[in-house]
Order: sequence, then structure tokens, then C-alpha cells
Amino acid sequence: MATNSTTISGIAEPYAQALMSLAQSNNAVDKFAEDAASLREAISASEQFEAFLANPFVDPDAKKGVLAKLAEKGLHPIVGTFLKLLVDRKRIALLEEICRKFQALYREATNTVLAEVVSVVELSDEQRTAVIDRVKSMTSAEKVEIETQLDPSLLGGVIIKVGSQVVDASLRGQLRRIGLSLSSPV
Repeated sequence: MATNSTTISGIAEPYAQALMSLAQSNNAVDKFAEDAASLREAISASEQFEAFLANPFVDPDAKKGVLAKLAEKGLHPIVGTFLKLLVDRKRIALLEEICRKFQALYREATNTVLAEVVSVVELSDEQRTAVIDRVKSMTSAEKVEIETQLDPSLLGGVIIKVGSQVVDASLRGQLRRIGLSLSSPV
């Protein structure tokens, strides 16, 4: 499986770089980044949509038609053309990975870090601001992008991952640390 994901990553990388190059030459890097996020969201929100794009037996024109309707909802025209190119090159199944790689390139270009936040419930605006401030103090990033996941097993609090750094401020983590300190010999 690792080889397969490495292969997919290797195939997606040049497409993401090409998309970044197009974004930069059209002074639309921020818009392309928004579009990449929207496309990833659309794919992750619907397994049927993801399966539709990945199915090699679906007529390419049908895929282009669906993607054109998606593009009409506010995607940059060049991104819409790029989607058609991916269909023609039989690479549309890699769209999520291409967008993920593009977002990584965007974060690198804009000194933005990705903070993956795991919590029991959705973060309030106040909590998001606190997480952003904490991440900025941990890193030298100018901007912080947050991806959230819900995990009821945390019991409370949050886990923040930024690259290889992890801040476990969850109740489950605190209980685990207390258990370890109680079980260690004094």
C-alpha cells in the first residue's frame, strides 16, 4: 500500500506544481488555493462523487459535464479547464491528492502551517483563535490553516498536530499521563 501511495504521490506532484505555476502566472494563487480546498471538501463529502471520478468506465464527457457544473459554482476558469485536462489524461481520480499537494505548495509559498486539530466537538470561534495563537507561538508561521476532526474518545480538550509536533491537551491524554505517573516507582 505504501508503494501505491508513493506512486500516486509521485504522479500527483507534477500536476500540483503545474497548477501552482498557472496560479502564479495569473496572479490568482489565493483563489486557486480556495478552489483546491473546495474540491477536496466536495470529494471528501461524497463517496459517490469520489467513486464517480475514479471509475474508468464512466464516460469522460459525463465526468466533464459534472465537473463543469461544479466549476460554474465559483471555480476559477483555469481550474475548470485544468479539471477537463485531468479527465482527458485519465488522472481525474488523483484530484484529491493533486489538490492536497497544491495546498502544501501554497502553504510553503505563503509561510502558512497546517494545524490538525482533534476535538470532541466543533471548535468555537474563540477556541479556533486560541489554537491559531498557540500554533503561531510554536512556529514562525505568519498564517495558520486548521483542519479539524471529531473524536468523542478524547473526553474533552484537544490534540493539536503541527508537522511532527503534537500538543495533547485532551482529557484522555491527561488521564493517561496521570496513570503513568501513578504506576511508575517513586
